[in-house]
Amino acid sequence: MEIKENDQEVLLRVEHLCQYFKMGAGRELKAVDDVSFEVKKGEVFGLVGESGCGKTTTGRSIIKLYDITSGSVYFKDQRICAGTRSYKNAIKEAQKTYRAQLSAFKKQCEEEIAGGADKAEAEEKYRRLSEEAGMRCAETVAYNRKEKAAAVHDQKYCDRDHARRVMAAIREERDKALAACTDETERKKLAREYADKLRVAAHERIVNRIQMIFQDPIASLNPRMTVRDIIAEGLIIHGIKDKAYIDEKVYGILEKVGLVREHAGRYPHEFSGGQRQRIGIARAVIMEPDLIIADEPVSALDVSIQAQVINLLNDLRAELGITVLFIAHDLSVIKYFSDRIGVMYFGKMVELAPSDELFEHPMHPYTKSLLSAIPLPDPQYEKQRRRITYNPLAEHDYSVDLPSMRELVPGHFIYCNDAEFAKYKAERGVE
Repeated sequence: MEIKENDQEVLLRVEHLCQYFKMGAGRELKAVDDVSFEVKKGEVFGLVGESGCGKTTTGRSIIKLYDITSGSVYFKDQRICAGTRSYKNAIKEAQKTYRAQLSAFKKQCEEEIAGGADKAEAEEKYRRLSEEAGMRCAETVAYNRKEKAAAVHDQKYCDRDHARRVMAAIREERDKALAACTDETERKKLAREYADKLRVAAHERIVNRIQMIFQDPIASLNPRMTVRDIIAEGLIIHGIKDKAYIDEKVYGILEKVGLVREHAGRYPHEFSGGQRQRIGIARAVIMEPDLIIADEPVSALDVSIQAQVINLLNDLRAELGITVLFIAHDLSVIKYFSDRIGVMYFGKMVELAPSDELFEHPMHPYTKSLLSAIPLPDPQYEKQRRRITYNPLAEHDYSVDLPSMRELVPGHFIYCNDAEFAKYKAERGVE
């Protein structure tokens, strides 16, 4: 099911994302299985769940660190990730169904002839039914082969296509600017400026508009590079060669994240955990991305440092208008920082709702279990707090009625079947 919450501008759209890893002997680990959600421009979307539920894999798949197995990821309405498994399976299923239908039609024809029916009429009926089945199979196969080819192209060439569109827009802008300029000296200056823009645009990659802050700050920083080189690396790869401009950008972003210029010449091991995370944030923000994927950026830090980093991300979000996909397992942090929250369990998205709605009206038993695990600094409350244990085998019976994502109230989606959905509606008082 494709989840669409409202008509607000959508920056990132994930549709039926599947990420499977081979485990040998024909086995697969379904790290992410049919996950769909949208991230709107300017919001913080929280992705929460226990360790191993697929949160980080989802983020890494979106930023193309993994080639996804199936599904699609759209960024600014351009598909940047596309898997082919679903199309291959559809082709195999269509061919299998066609063979089964041929066998059934042949058996029916033989039975009719044995029962005394006219042989020519029975064979003509068999031929007609076989042709119709063959046409349906051919249409399905052709459609899925076309979609598979489009998916392969988008997965492989989305960056090239994006760079071409950016360069075409710059050339159009350049031609208009030069046509409006009459001074020859000014025309040469404009021509040089646009030549530099085109050179940088040739290195443009749409995935550069998405940056990631990694969970372990020390493991994500090269110990052999200075802070300046680490932060400036993205600019250099992007084709920028002006050393003075790079230094100005690096120093400016260091001050923005709460560090000082003198830190630019140091190495990662000379900093504390909180400072390293600030360096990771600076490395992501300097590229001026539209979306930041923050993969548990505070889970390895002390509580006081966590607050500093969260406040820093909030300030950067307000100042730069950045959209954030915030991955964490700490629900108290998620509640403070996120506008909407998606809850994942065992590779599935089980509940998705605005932050206040999720905490006030949790419906899925796994969400209730997570919320019951939040400790509070109140001894009386802690004595009375009842931990809820989630056992999917006891909670759900999907042997007959399979589950899907369903909208309980506007913006609040739950992974459930018909019987569970009726129960949730009764609990929520929804008609």
